[in-house]
Order: sequence, then structure tokens, then C-alpha cells
Amino acid sequence: MELIRTAVATTAVALIVSVLANGSQALWAKDSPAPTGISPEKVADYVHAILQADRTIYTTQIVMRMQDKSIVRATEHWEQDNALPLPAQFLQQSGRIVAESGRGIRYRLISLSPIYQRNAPVTDFERKALETLTRQPDRPVTGRVTSGKKQYFQAIYPDRAVSDACISCHNTHPLSPKRDFKMNDVMGGIAITIPLE
Repeated sequence: MELIRTAVATTAVALIVSVLANGSQALWAKDSPAPTGISPEKVADYVHAILQADRTIYTTQIVMRMQDKSIVRATEHWEQDNALPLPAQFLQQSGRIVAESGRGIRYRLISLSPIYQRNAPVTDFERKALETLTRQPDRPVTGRVTSGKKQYFQAIYPDRAVSDACISCHNTHPLSPKRDFKMNDVMGGIAITIPLE
């Protein structure tokens, strides 16, 4: 139940940020000057801060506490095992809910060495961003991208190995192409995509 509440909260906040990014006048008094909106860079930073907070709380306060007390564990096949999703799966699942909301904001995990190909970069921009983050992980790589006839702002933030669980999962998984991750290594990125309208 906590997992569902956290996913719903993440979705709600992302939708609110989307409204703010589009400069909705409905949030302002009629005699106030209309806002010009929030820059896509700032919106991406807000969304990323929420994602990081939710993922940290999920990892430390739910997954690790439940496993430490031997109540329930987190596994890759959580649905079949009647277990908790891994923190990376939690982020991916909440990203699907946000994408299905129809507001245009999307986020997902990507990597140059993904366990599953669906998490590989899908554009040249994403691939180059991940290469840059491997060398310079201190700030996100941002840019404007086109998909079909629409323009998007995309920010790729470094996704670091922050727990032993992240490292051991990637280093021991039979499908993992990279098996030498260490604590704090950049394992990939969190790609946040925001429509520009």
C-alpha cells in the first residue's frame, strides 16, 4: 500500500510541476501579472529532486527495513515472488504511471551497460549524455530534442551506485554486461523529458 501511495504522490507532484512549467494562469489572481512560466531546466531539477527523495525513502525506509527485519525482500521478479520491487524498478514503474497520465512528462533509467536493452539509450543525445556523465558526473546534461513534430527538453542526471544492493545486483546479474561497479560509480542516468509547447 505504501508503494502505491508513493507512486501516486510522485505522479501528483510531477503533474503539478507540469502545470507550473506551462505557466498556467489558473493558479494566479486576476490582478497579478501573468507568470512567464518556469524554465524547463528548473522543472527538470524539481522533478529530479522529487525522484531522488522518493527513491531514497523507498530504498532506506521500506526495502532495507523490510529486508533487515526479514518481513519481505525486494527482488527482480517481485510480482511473481510476492515481494517488493527493486528501487530501480520502483522508479521505472512510477515513470510509466507518469507517462500514461498524458501530460507529456516522462522519466526513465538509462545506461550504457543495461541489464535489459529497454534501458539502453534510444537517441544519440542520450548516448552522448551518458558518456559525458561517466567523465563529468557533477551536473546533468541537458538539451532540446525532437520526437516526431514535437520539441522536448531533456535532462540526463547521473544515476550512481548508492547502496550495496545496487552494486551486487548489477555485478552478479547473468545478463549484466558490466560486473565491476563500485560504490558511487555512475551506473547510468535518469532521463527526464519535458514537452516544450
